[in-house]
Amino acid sequence: MAGLKFRVLLDSKDKNEVFRDILISDSDNFESLYRAIVDAYQFSNDQMASFYMSNDNWDKGHEISLFDMSFGEDQDSIQPGVMSTSIIRNFIQDGDQKIILVHDFMRMWIFLIELIGFEEATPDRPKTILTVGNAPAESSKPADDENLQFETESDEEEQDEFGFDEFDDSYDQYDF
Repeated sequence: MAGLKFRVLLDSKDKNEVFRDILISDSDNFESLYRAIVDAYQFSNDQMASFYMSNDNWDKGHEISLFDMSFGEDQDSIQPGVMSTSIIRNFIQDGDQKIILVHDFMRMWIFLIELIGFEEATPDRPKTILTVGNAPAESSKPADDENLQFETESDEEEQDEFGFDEFDDSYDQYDF
């Protein structure tokens, strides 16, 4: 067993560099790493989140989600891992392993995580060992609501071939 030192960089448009170094046991799971990251940035842990194993180009690879999202899908298909059952050392393939964390899929907080060292001593629990920069307030990034709104072809009321409004729910003309 060993301690793994990860640098967790908050990816933002802000020019100020904000990162945290976190030391965690290689036998710990991704949920512990997730909790350590959100604690280090003073973010809430009540949002959906996923880790993605990555490469030197920061491409998203295998997903490890906070909750099981399979919903009875075919067991033969590749399922994302679940943080609570995914042990970190089982996913480390390189001495500088890169991982992406997406926290809060509405605000899309993205953390770029890189393995930067190994410690002989194994920590009892994850701990933040270096803090650089001030973390923004979690609510400072607006939610991406534009992806949730439905788009229509035009703002005018659409009528079908018989002259009826497609969404006319008025019953004013009827006596009930």
